[in-house]
Amino acid sequence: MNDLLTYMRAAATALRARFAAARSTSDAGYTTEYVLVTGLVILMAIAVVAIIVAKVTGAANAIDLG
Repeated sequence: MNDLLTYMRAAATALRARFAAARSTSDAGYTTEYVLVTGLVILMAIAVVAIIVAKVTGAANAIDLG
């Protein structure tokens, strides 16, 4: 039981140190903003590809083969 308590204290100390290091940077919000902008760009790219596929499919279906 004593080993478990020692391990838990060490883990808590390491976690506190990591949180303190994360809070000390001035660009902590940059990552969230970057992820959101990247996600929006990806969604727009998917929408553009879907529109192009729909137009090409429509044009291909309009070709008279007979």
